Amino acid sequence: MKNKVQRFGKFLSGMVMPNIGALIAFGFLAALFIDTGWIPNKGFSSMVGPMLTYLIPVLIASTGGRMIGGDRGRVVGAIAVIGAIMSNTDITMLMAAMVMGPLAGFCIKKFDESMEGHMPAGFEMLINNFSAGLIGMVLAMLGYVAIGPIMSAILAVLSSGVNVLVERGLLPLVSIFIEPAKVLFLNNAINHGVFTPIATAQVTETGKSIMYMLEPNPGPGLGVLLAYMFFCKDKATKDSAPGAVIIHLLGGIHEIYFPYILMNPVVLIAPILGSFVGIFWFNMMGCGLVGPASPGSIIAYMMMTPGPDMLKVIVGVLISAGVSFAVAAPLVKMAGGKSLEEAQSEMAAMKAEAKGQTAVPGSVEKADTIKKIVFACDAGMGSSAMGATKFRNRIKVNRPDITVINTSVDNIPSDCDLAVVQTTLADRARKSAPQAQLITIGNFLADPALDALYVELTTGDAPAAPTEPTGENTDITIPDVPVKKQVIIADGIKLSRTPVTKEEAIQAAGELLKDLGYVDETYVAAMQEREKLVSTYIGMGVAIPHGTTQAKGTVKKTGIVFFQYPEGVDFGAEKAQLVFGIAGIGDEHLELLSKLCSLLEDPVRLETLKTTKDVNWVLEQLS
Repeated sequence: MKNKVQRFGKFLSGMVMPNIGALIAFGFLAALFIDTGWIPNKGFSSMVGPMLTYLIPVLIASTGGRMIGGDRGRVVGAIAVIGAIMSNTDITMLMAAMVMGPLAGFCIKKFDESMEGHMPAGFEMLINNFSAGLIGMVLAMLGYVAIGPIMSAILAVLSSGVNVLVERGLLPLVSIFIEPAKVLFLNNAINHGVFTPIATAQVTETGKSIMYMLEPNPGPGLGVLLAYMFFCKDKATKDSAPGAVIIHLLGGIHEIYFPYILMNPVVLIAPILGSFVGIFWFNMMGCGLVGPASPGSIIAYMMMTPGPDMLKVIVGVLISAGVSFAVAAPLVKMAGGKSLEEAQSEMAAMKAEAKGQTAVPGSVEKADTIKKIVFACDAGMGSSAMGATKFRNRIKVNRPDITVINTSVDNIPSDCDLAVVQTTLADRARKSAPQAQLITIGNFLADPALDALYVELTTGDAPAAPTEPTGENTDITIPDVPVKKQVIIADGIKLSRTPVTKEEAIQAAGELLKDLGYVDETYVAAMQEREKLVSTYIGMGVAIPHGTTQAKGTVKKTGIVFFQYPEGVDFGAEKAQLVFGIAGIGDEHLELLSKLCSLLEDPVRLETLKTTKDVNWVLEQLS
């Protein structure tokens, strides 16, 4: 149940977080220019309403559509939510946007799947454009007559419930749920799924909302950190607390205090009571923020505070911190519990679980449900193709139900269950596929994480620690499929080269691609730029330099060149004896890479490839 809530919260967060900037822009405009703002201005304040009513729901719906249905889902999501918005422009349709966006993405995705292989040649653009327009129109009508009214009713019920809590002084009770949710990384499900929609609706009526204040209040966490700073018996933990105070209070990273609670879970009582008293004060004084604040940041908290409420909000934060400190101090004095290091490790594991990532290399959640694995590199051309081919053939006997493909890291499909990327590309992969679990690796051919992943997917058991690669996988078989298109020729094979720098090796490969008519001059420079992003060394003495994603348009025809460096070229921590320069159009080069995988799995042929002086033998092996 917890995992489902976490995944739901992560999905909601994936729609909202990329658009927080729009909410903050709205908040600043409101704080500054509305009638009760710092510097009222009728002209500038006229932007506040349209941003809240139209812009923000459209942004969230388009993001949700893209998460499910890619770029076409993004467009259809934006169209669809307009119907819900126009059904009732008196409220902000954030909840409707969170429904219409994913629904639109799902519909266009299913349509595209149904048309796969049935699209008449020459009619692709016509069908794609009209299908997006018609599906968007139908969903917009559905939003107008059904989804919008339903969400209006739900929001009315939720708002009524909040009003009852406020009127009866019971709103502080939500602290019982908020603070534990933070520590368990369930706050996104609550904050973005419930508080933000209610808050934005209240802002349109009153100009501010207390709901924006509940989760980001920096006081409770500050009190806990101060207690550890003054009273913790463990010197290492005590010395770490002042830095944590600065990061939490000024940096707005309230996750910094979670390990201190996990060290001694009983301390959780302190932020609960601190939050309780703070909310009681804010409710009693009629406080509210005009927009969302970065959780834990006193600067962001005050920037979103209306001028007349400034002093009252400061007092409320201090009260929260004071109560939290008073309760935490004796608990910290008496506490033994975990070390800070142990707590940080536990928090890392919990955070990874909440985000659908892996805490241990090769460990995945619910391995039996994994149906699509995507190997992704910067351009989706060389290293990821090799890795996908090798892993596909390795796993197909035991898990024929799993699809393994490769793509560029910025175009990971929305139906991806598990993404495999190099560590340096992890952040881009998370942005591209927030719904997918993530495995980070050092190289695509012989990484311990891939061995661990294979074991878990085929046995259901996650190894405690991945073993070192042997460089040999005798269980892998790749059928001897002939290359349909000749992409390597004798003139593209250079053997027994003397040692050079990595940059020189890449330059030589690029210039040979140019001389053979595969690319133009600009592609050579793009190969050097690609190497600066992340190494093209893929393991087992092999490097596959190629251009950036943007340089694909400079490729004239698919071609591969091969350079042999028996003494090796230094590619960072590893040496490459085999350097393949690649220029690919579509998938025309993938069959050759499949052949190369076959070679790499044969130790004898691999060693021969690194030392042979016979061009014809190399050509035969790769053709």
